[in-house]
Amino acid sequence: MAQAIARSLDRGEHLLVQAGTGTGKSLGYLAPVLAHLAAHPDDRVVIATATLALQAQLADSDIPHALAAMEKVAGKRVRSAVLKGRTNYACLLRVRENGPVEQQGLFGGADVADQIRESGADEVSVLGAEVLSLREWAEEQAERDGLADRDEAPTHTARGWSQVSISSRECLGAQRCPFGAECFVEKSRERARAADLVVTNHALLAIDAMQEGSVLPEHSAVVIDEAHELVARVTGAASAELSPQIVERVAKRAMAWMDDDTALDLMDAGEALGTALDAADLARVEPGESALTTALGQVRDLARDGVSQLGKGRDGKDSDSNDRRQAQAALQEVFEVAERMAAPADGDVVWVIDRDRSGRELRAAPLSVAGLMRGAILSDRTVVFTSATLKVGGGFTKVAGSFGLRAAEQVDGNEPTGDRGPSADEVMGAGFTAAMEGVLPWRALDVGSPFDYSKQGILYLARDLPRPGRDGTDPAVLSEIAQLVWAADGHTLGLFSSQRAAQAAAEHVRQELPAMEVLLQGDAHLAELTRRFVAEPRTSLFGTLSLWQGVDVPGDTCRLVIIDKIPFPRPDEPLMQARQQEVERHGGNGFMAVAATHAALLLAQGAGRLIRRTTDRGMVALLDPRIVTARYGSFLRASLPPMWTTTDSDVAVRALQRLAAEAEPGSGQEDSRAS
Repeated sequence: MAQAIARSLDRGEHLLVQAGTGTGKSLGYLAPVLAHLAAHPDDRVVIATATLALQAQLADSDIPHALAAMEKVAGKRVRSAVLKGRTNYACLLRVRENGPVEQQGLFGGADVADQIRESGADEVSVLGAEVLSLREWAEEQAERDGLADRDEAPTHTARGWSQVSISSRECLGAQRCPFGAECFVEKSRERARAADLVVTNHALLAIDAMQEGSVLPEHSAVVIDEAHELVARVTGAASAELSPQIVERVAKRAMAWMDDDTALDLMDAGEALGTALDAADLARVEPGESALTTALGQVRDLARDGVSQLGKGRDGKDSDSNDRRQAQAALQEVFEVAERMAAPADGDVVWVIDRDRSGRELRAAPLSVAGLMRGAILSDRTVVFTSATLKVGGGFTKVAGSFGLRAAEQVDGNEPTGDRGPSADEVMGAGFTAAMEGVLPWRALDVGSPFDYSKQGILYLARDLPRPGRDGTDPAVLSEIAQLVWAADGHTLGLFSSQRAAQAAAEHVRQELPAMEVLLQGDAHLAELTRRFVAEPRTSLFGTLSLWQGVDVPGDTCRLVIIDKIPFPRPDEPLMQARQQEVERHGGNGFMAVAATHAALLLAQGAGRLIRRTTDRGMVALLDPRIVTARYGSFLRASLPPMWTTTDSDVAVRALQRLAAEAEPGSGQEDSRAS
């Protein structure tokens, strides 16, 4: 991996590297990156991760160790910095101009917050104490020349943090803000500009691409870790939402600087939007005249008038009020989102969703982000993509296409031949093809895994169970789950397609096996559930999507991973549906290009929860017979680790019983694992 990345940086070729769990990916790319920076002192490299956990691991552990080793060997020291999005840092304008907190008294803010939490006080009191604590901490950071990074802040809720942070849209800018000289965001960017190696996240990389490189410092190369998450993160950064509540809140905030009629009309337009949403289908909004597009047009026009009015005070004179500028920025955002949704571009999808707590709202997202990535990220620098799961259906081309790389551009490719059809992002229309000028050579490499999957793992494909239906989990599947958990003596991670399915399985296992503890996602904070899963013998943990990718529990804690069914996206999910239709419009197989590819990546991630180190052993049980019986089954199976496979339930149960017996104290577990 290190040799391939060194060659990629030297030649300017893009690279996809699949490196299994346990490979040591971070050192695999840090070593050649640091060597490159030592040889090219004018270059800068950005590392982008999907999760804050990996970002922190790199910044606090991997990079310092690698830098120390480099200095010892080469006598050179590379400068590194971490750069996050604006809302991850406290805003001194919010901290200093939001008024006093009533709870100020004899104790410091953190003490007040702790005491009020312990007393079981109401939510408002707790919020006030949190804000006081965060303000005091932010001032301390300013005095110490710190960054007031959220990850280092006192204990707080998301609502508490929102009182001391600010969005990019609301920010006045360093030149206009009275505290611009002390701004934590500007300070973090200055440190990034002074660094040779910058660690950031996928979302900020996407924002930099959309804002023409105005966020990140100039760089010659990017390493994208956890690259299987990249398309979803870039799509999220390029998405927007609008609801009646947003319109009403912004109108009230801007009312002091608007004509009364305009402010009231905007609030009425927000109500009309709500009425239109209630009458609309929970589906994609098709172009053409409708009550919804009419309401969006009214919101757009009135928000535009409000933006103009806020450019001046009520008396017609310019106003330098910070509150006014922020209200104007919020109105500007409503205007732009409403305009985008009222007349969506060919590359945009707009749809209606229903949120449990706040009701219906509109969402907009790009049909594809491949064009954005190709034009703004891949065209000007070398990019290395790495993850444990980049091959889908046995090859790299589908994932490469989602990044904006064409199959024809692969150098020394060894992709499977045959009628694979176009990938989803090879046919995404004008938004993609407009960025297709030039040739971007890329290579792909699967460096394998340090694990011997054929000896460490068993893959049980439940061929004889009923196919999943719409009426909940079949009783036969529930019985199979209970039998497998019993055979494994607990130690089970259950990955389910929905909260409803996870709950049904947990209730059934609790009833059938009352001596075994089954934890259910949602019953407590995920971190607490994971801690108990690791600490308590014979305990199992059942949950949904966040468990598929976010749980790392090596050792005998997890000897069985159950996947209830193939994780296809919902057939009525508007964005996926639109992407499938676009592929089919260009002659491709929309189901294989979108739904099957999505499922293959998730299956690989879910199955990867089992083997996390060389001594781990266990079973992945996939209880959906379509993995064996359907035509697309071979495509999905090609994305799974190469474990020894059985379709016989009795064989699976006996294998789990042997594993459980070997794990008993005094049974020679370690010797058995080593052999």
